[in-house]
Order: sequence, then structure tokens, then C-alpha cells
Amino acid sequence: MNLPLQFDIPYRASALALYAPVAGEPWAMLLDSHAGLAHPLARFDIVVADPATTLVTRGGITEIERHGDPSCAPTLDLAQGDPFSLLRRELARSGAGAAPSCTDLPFAGGALGYFGYDLARRIERLPAIAEDDRHWPELAIGIYRWAALTDHAARRSVLAVADPAALGADAIDRLRALFSQPVPAGAGKARSGNDLARIEGVASNMTEAGYRERFERIARYIRDGHVYQVNLAQRFSARYDGDPLALYRRLGDRSSAPCSAFLDLPFGQLLSVSPERFLQVRDGRVETRPIKGTRPRHADPVADAAAIAELSASGKDRAENVMIVDLLRNDLGRCCRIGSVSVPTLFGVESFASVHHLVSTVTGELDDARDVLDLVRGAFPGGSITGAPKLRAMQIIEELEPHRRGVYCGAIGYIGFDGAADLNIAIRTAMLRDGEVDFWAGGGIVADSDAGLEYAETLAKAAGFLSLAEG
Repeated sequence: MNLPLQFDIPYRASALALYAPVAGEPWAMLLDSHAGLAHPLARFDIVVADPATTLVTRGGITEIERHGDPSCAPTLDLAQGDPFSLLRRELARSGAGAAPSCTDLPFAGGALGYFGYDLARRIERLPAIAEDDRHWPELAIGIYRWAALTDHAARRSVLAVADPAALGADAIDRLRALFSQPVPAGAGKARSGNDLARIEGVASNMTEAGYRERFERIARYIRDGHVYQVNLAQRFSARYDGDPLALYRRLGDRSSAPCSAFLDLPFGQLLSVSPERFLQVRDGRVETRPIKGTRPRHADPVADAAAIAELSASGKDRAENVMIVDLLRNDLGRCCRIGSVSVPTLFGVESFASVHHLVSTVTGELDDARDVLDLVRGAFPGGSITGAPKLRAMQIIEELEPHRRGVYCGAIGYIGFDGAADLNIAIRTAMLRDGEVDFWAGGGIVADSDAGLEYAETLAKAAGFLSLAEG
């Protein structure tokens, strides 16, 4: 079995130092595990840039741009049809010569980017009520033949090349030289050299009274038997000053999380400090880690420990968590072998910078007749950020939230040529463009939810972003 080429490069303890050599390059992206966290997912950082192919979906059209010989202009196709099927086709086309196994590496090449929440419209029939005032693509993914990675457990950084023949010896030599250069002082800071980054003029698309009114409408839907749970989110918008990469660094300093990402796209930047894994696939084994149940952190250790104990014992939060675990067992069951889906962890408590979360783990074995894109499509969007039943919950979200979610509550991550994948739930995620930033915070509402507590929870989840406005 062929293996990707691996070249050792100087160890980068900082994900932003690993990213620095390609900052500002076309479609440069970083998946950041925030390795300083005491968390099982905080191990690998991944950097890519200059993709061989890009896919951007807007409405019913996917723009597919393929880059061949550097001396020739790229080709552009406008394709209709299911974006997941189109991505499968382009992965097969670009990965025809790629090594089929990544051994100890999570990713050596393949697709990396985002699936926006509103891609669900290509899967389910949803009403068109909420305003789409930002017009972000529903999908933006690059297909890459190489990646730079850091394995913090092994304290090793490498350049991995999945398809050496397609990339070419000269390109490999240039990448090895680029990533082997000494890290300059201040590496990982803003690409423009301006490390100042702040936001100002924060405003929500819901007042507290507006949130409470929507909460009551959801409560009526629950009483009338339409749903058991609905995730309701408010959008915060603000102006930002400074470089997006510097803003990401400041955000990560305040709200580090193991499923974080910085995506520099032609139409804007994405900053994500997500704590939640949507789907991981490795050697056919599937894992999802839904979050349901939140308490704010406290500076006082006694109060903080009390918050953990309260969350762990909360019947309401445990019931909410079980609803989503059951939904995800069903979602995974669509593409996993019969009898393979299980719940090895239920109601685990994980602590982050500003909140504690109740986290469960659902696993399965991918059926031989299915592939990873079948799995992603079948489970998309993640049940923890919609509600149950999923379709009716999404219809209610469209009715009650004033604006489309865009990328928020979609997924960010990779799908390798070898069929491995790791995608987050794009919560704690901001969309930046032309000096404007949007970020969201929400939570699941069930029969015994309290409007005041739920509203306060959204502010606790947005604390990392809101703190950027405080200097």
C-alpha cells in the first residue's frame, strides 16, 4: 500500500506559527486544536493553501475551479446537482493518484473547508422566511494535495504530500523550504503586521424581549406536539478593526477550543473556536460528540465546582442531552452497520474558557456500502444545533430567527483522499467581510426551559466574542 511522502519540518508548538508561512496565500486554512488545552481532541494542527480545485456552492449552482499547469489559466465549470455528489466526484478526480493511507497522520490531502448550515436546503425542503442579507456561499471547499501538520503528542511537525506526482518535485522542494525556515519573532500574528484587533458597536438581531417572545412560541410548539426541542440562536453584528488573523489570535487567547479553525477565503474570513466535534471517521470507525447542557464558568473555584456539580446532576440538561443522543444514533444508523451504533460516554462534563458543557459520545462502524460523504449528508446539519425532530425544528428555526445562519451551525473540517474525516459543529464561529463581523449564540429549548436562563446562556456562549469589544 502506498503511503504519503512525509518530510520533517521544525516543530511548531503554536498553530499560528505553523500557519504563518502561508498566511495570505489563496485559500489558506488552519485547523487549530489549541494544544495547550487539557482535552483529548487537542493534538493535531493542520495547515493547507493553494488548492488544486475549489468548490463554491451558491443556490443551485456549484462553481468548480480547477488549477492545472501554473502557466495556464484555471478552468471554471458551473455545475448543478447535489453538492455532496459533486464533491465526491472532484475528490475522486483530484485524488486518483493519491496514496490511499495516511497511517499515523490524520490528513495528507483531500477536501478542507466548510459546509454552511443553509446547505441543508439541498437536502430538505425548508421554507424561505429568514432574510439572507449576508449572501455567504452554502459550501466552500478546497481540494489539496499536501498539508503541513503538527502532532503535539509526538512534538513533531511534518509536511505530508498525498500525490507527489501531481504536485511535482519542484513544488515539493519549495514547500519543504517554506516550512523549514526559522520562525520569525511574532510569527502567527497578523499577516499585515497590524496586531491590533478589536470589535465595536455590537448589536443583536433580537432584543431580550424579542428572544422571550420567540421562546414562548417555541414553548407552544412543544406543548402542541410539533417538537421536543428547538435550538434558538441570536446573531450579533459589529464592526471590526485590524487584521482578521489577529482577531482570531485574540479570540483564541480568550476562548480556546479543540475544534477551532481560521479560513481565509476570497469572499471573507471564518473564525471558529468550536468545542464540538460533528463527525470523525477513521478506518471506518465513526464518532460524534454532541454538546447539550451549559453552565458559565466562575473565577471562584468553589463556585466553579458547584456549577459543574449542578450541570452534571441537572435532570433538564440530561434529558435534553438524551434527546439529541437519540437523534444522532438514528442519523449514524442510516450509514453505519446494523448493530454497530453505541453510546460509550453519556453526560460527560467538559470545561472550557467561559463555560462547562455536558458532552456525550456516539460511535458506529461505517457500512461497506456507504462512504464518508453519505454519512455527512445523512447527518447534516448536526442534531445538537437544530432540535428534535430535526426537520420540524429546522422549519421553526427558519420561521423565528430573523436572519439566515450562513456558516454558523454548519461544519468546518476535512475529508481526506483516504476516506478519513474530522468536522466540527461551527458554533462559536464568526464570519468576517469588509470590516463587518457576525457571530451567533444559541441553545436548545425544551418543555421545562426557563426563558431568562436560556437567554443568559446565549450571552455566556458569546462571551469570548463580546470580550473583544472590551479592549
